[in-house]
Amino acid sequence: MKFETLTIHKGNHITDKNAPVVQPITLSTTFEHGNEGNMLYTRAGNPNRTALEEVLAAMEKGADAAAFSSGNAAGTAVYQALEPGSHIIAPNDMYHGLHNSMVQLFAGVLEVTFVDMSNLEAVKNAVRPNTKLFWIETPSNPLLKITDIRAIAQLAKAQGAILACDNTFATPVFQNPLDLGADIVMHSSTKYFGGHSDILGGALITKEKDSFWDKIRIVQRVGGAVPSPADCYWLTRSIRTLAYRMKGHAEHAMILAEFLLNHPHVEKVFYPGLKSHPGHAIAASQMSGFGGVVSFTVKGGAEDADLVVSKLNYFVNATSLGGVESLIERRAAVEGPDTLTPPNLLRVSVGLEHTDDLLEDMDQALG
Repeated sequence: MKFETLTIHKGNHITDKNAPVVQPITLSTTFEHGNEGNMLYTRAGNPNRTALEEVLAAMEKGADAAAFSSGNAAGTAVYQALEPGSHIIAPNDMYHGLHNSMVQLFAGVLEVTFVDMSNLEAVKNAVRPNTKLFWIETPSNPLLKITDIRAIAQLAKAQGAILACDNTFATPVFQNPLDLGADIVMHSSTKYFGGHSDILGGALITKEKDSFWDKIRIVQRVGGAVPSPADCYWLTRSIRTLAYRMKGHAEHAMILAEFLLNHPHVEKVFYPGLKSHPGHAIAASQMSGFGGVVSFTVKGGAEDADLVVSKLNYFVNATSLGGVESLIERRAAVEGPDTLTPPNLLRVSVGLEHTDDLLEDMDQALG
């Protein structure tokens, strides 16, 4: 099946005797012993979660998938599955929630080195004898740096380490890290998978069902950070339109990026679809589209950036991304005092509104 077809049909399990076209929500927390699906207790397994995990694995061309209650829970499950004393190499501009998970939850348990993952030499120099995980995020959040997945995969293989890729920004519509050498793919399904800013969730997809994956499954089952049956249902429903939404997001993002590139009050634009982006060539070699997030720096400082945001009508000043509505945020204000994000940088999740309206609104706000 092609991608658009499998997202509609793969995660739709019909077992009801009335043969509904859409799989119903199974709210029961417990199941009669000896049932056909081997369901026992909904924390361990649920028909809606099984359906969701099946379509997630198919989208990323993986052997299995595990759904979690949030993107942070999914990423944290990978760190929990590592042996104490393991060393992680991670991006110095990664999503701050998972950055905090590494440095706060696992302080004294795991070691972490943060480097520019777009700089292969910096990554090589960070490798230690106990390096067990390379964590990459490409495009990165919020600077939209591009990491060469194939090159990092070679380093990980030589080290006998795991390569995990946060594929939230690209989605499997535009990038399949497992095909490029990654072992595990992570998603905040709150973002583009949900697509409407109303479902919290996370996911991991594995290339192989190995011993490390078994540990992750234990973390999921025993830790219990799993999505509700209703959230699994809504997420599976949203995924059916993912391919078409992503095409719109990417088209609109490119239009906005080109507009900003030529605006006199914009200092710099970060979008891998632009040929001026330092990672454009690598992005073009491993992505079929460049995603729906654009970051840019306003000429001036934080106050100037905040003023632009305050004048916007169609871009909502809010955290998160991936919804049909356009969102904008000054990321440094959210990430805290230790952030490396420029104080005048605005991250835009470009929505599906008409681009004429978006450009007109941005132009008047920039003055």
